[in-house]
Amino acid sequence: MALNYELYKVFYQVAVNLSFSEAAENLYISQSAVSQNIKSLEKELKTELFIRSTRNVRLTEAGKILFEHIEPAFNLIESGEKSIREINSLERGEIHIGANDTISKDYLLPYLNKFHQLYPEIQIQITNRTSSTCIDLLQQSKVDLIISNLPNSKITEQMECQEIFSFNDLFIAGSEFKELREKEIKLREIKNYPLLMLEAKTTTRKFLENALTKLDIEIEAAVELGSVDLLIEMTKIGLGIALVPEYCLDLKEEGLFKVKTKEKLPARKLAVIKMKNIPISKSADKFIQIITDVLY
Repeated sequence: MALNYELYKVFYQVAVNLSFSEAAENLYISQSAVSQNIKSLEKELKTELFIRSTRNVRLTEAGKILFEHIEPAFNLIESGEKSIREINSLERGEIHIGANDTISKDYLLPYLNKFHQLYPEIQIQITNRTSSTCIDLLQQSKVDLIISNLPNSKITEQMECQEIFSFNDLFIAGSEFKELREKEIKLREIKNYPLLMLEAKTTTRKFLENALTKLDIEIEAAVELGSVDLLIEMTKIGLGIALVPEYCLDLKEEGLFKVKTKEKLPARKLAVIKMKNIPISKSADKFIQIITDVLY
């Protein structure tokens, strides 16, 4: 026998309320329609489910057995519907974001804080990888969205990319290179100093090398590091000059200064990126709105 959910829904309402009239009211159908549905179910099961009298309605033994089996199912359905309503109203759920360490710490924190204040029941997960690796996570559906440095050569046509922030990169130095504090040097001269650089696989490193290649400038790293925070710390102890995003430090607070160059590197952007054809959760969509609404 093919399962007829509507018949069982009517049976459930009558069994819960032991009333055809209350079942009709709850289901927004007529009492005669309730009676007809119960008769159809009894016919399919070839047994009576209710004992009807002028005063009350009672379940038969067969009706009690059927009710014991379907009540958990209807409870699960109701629980599922409640969960979906909570997710849609942002009372529960989760959001999974991919971003590198610097973006997470120095750019995203205020927005994450605002999102948490507005929707404290939404669980936030952050996966820290390079911007390039975050693209892989997005393609593998391991994150809902990513915040990436631009340009990022791994972005494809299957992705929706929305620019959210523009910034410049700064060459920074400490007291070991105090002779540069009041000077403006040619960009070509930067290679005469020990350069502290991020690893070659990072978008920041690729950006710098591509920009300098266009000016016919070749550079080598004196030290390669895995994070901008380490670049800043190594610069503070005088190991060299580093290139870092301007939004990730306060020069005066860190005891560093900007190395001024005659030629300027192009500005870069941050973007929020998601897959075009994969729907995102309401919580993820709301987080994107928070980032973009604040800026525009």
